[in-house]
Amino acid sequence: MKYISLKVSLVFILGSLLFTSCKNQNSYTKTSDLHIRQLVDTVGFTQYPWQMDSIVSRIGKEDKIKTEKIYKMVINPHDDYAYAAGLYLKTLEGIKANTVVLIGVAHKARNFQLENKLIFGDFDTWKGTFGNVRISPLRDKLIQKLSKENYVIHDSMMQIEHSLEALTPFLQMKNKNIEIIPLLVPYFTYKNMDLFSDDFAKALKEIMSEEKLQFGKDIAIIVSNDAIHYGDTDWGGKNMAIFGVDSVGTAKVIQKEMEIIDNCLIGTLNSEKIRRFNKYTVQEDNFKKYKWTWCGRYALPFGLMVANKLNSLITNEPLKGTLIDYRSSLSNLHIQVEDIGMGTTAPANQHHWVGYVGISYE
Repeated sequence: MKYISLKVSLVFILGSLLFTSCKNQNSYTKTSDLHIRQLVDTVGFTQYPWQMDSIVSRIGKEDKIKTEKIYKMVINPHDDYAYAAGLYLKTLEGIKANTVVLIGVAHKARNFQLENKLIFGDFDTWKGTFGNVRISPLRDKLIQKLSKENYVIHDSMMQIEHSLEALTPFLQMKNKNIEIIPLLVPYFTYKNMDLFSDDFAKALKEIMSEEKLQFGKDIAIIVSNDAIHYGDTDWGGKNMAIFGVDSVGTAKVIQKEMEIIDNCLIGTLNSEKIRRFNKYTVQEDNFKKYKWTWCGRYALPFGLMVANKLNSLITNEPLKGTLIDYRSSLSNLHIQVEDIGMGTTAPANQHHWVGYVGISYE
């Protein structure tokens, strides 16, 4: 639920509608010309290498710790770099694979009446901070293996969504040859997430066997997710401050956040924990409504299902999650970005703030 400036949003929404067609069919076809996804947020995220150099130089030393661990999957934020860049760097350090499945939020799925379908794009490459980001040829093979009723190709949705674009500068900085398989998860029933993740994990396992790829070493999964969205102002007229907007209320929110993380996302992963997360975040009588305002309420459980099922198919063992850190735009030390032509797309104060979690899975 990250708010990009109205001007920027309108430009890219109109541009995407003119530049691409809304492909709502369930068959996958390629265009003959090079098809490039353009940047949508040049305020919160970088568009030039020198901006990225400045961002990284301003990240605190505590977030620049190297690790030899190889993460098979991570949960990573997608908010403005001014607020969360340090946690991006720290969380993505363990991603060593050259090919990454990016599972993102479809914030504006309602605009296109998208639900209960995985969303792919038809782009050949994405414009990035360090040059174009290549779409892995494995995406095409994956789509061909999936049940046709489980997905749509929808360039306009992919073009206006920022949650995966947030990750690519950090991935490119680590590996200029990184290849991505991007998909978005809109409104989803738990039943369909479970069924579709079976299909997805099996298809990905087949491809990995055919291509002789190892989970973690050659291909990894990143789920783009922001945690609680909290406050009583600048939320489109909604009051999302159920505990109030003072320090006592904030403490209650953080306590609930840690309860969700401890009960659902870390330790040995299993279907019961993933189901529990769904019950925490989505209303049982209406899967389209929040119960606890995590924008990753669909992308996160779907990603967990896929990764855990894939690991079980390969090793007959579940994944284990480790909390890297929990932070928020309210408590984080903000990075200065205005002098490098960037900014923030939403306020960060007691009346409007966002939580961030970094979790690794091995």
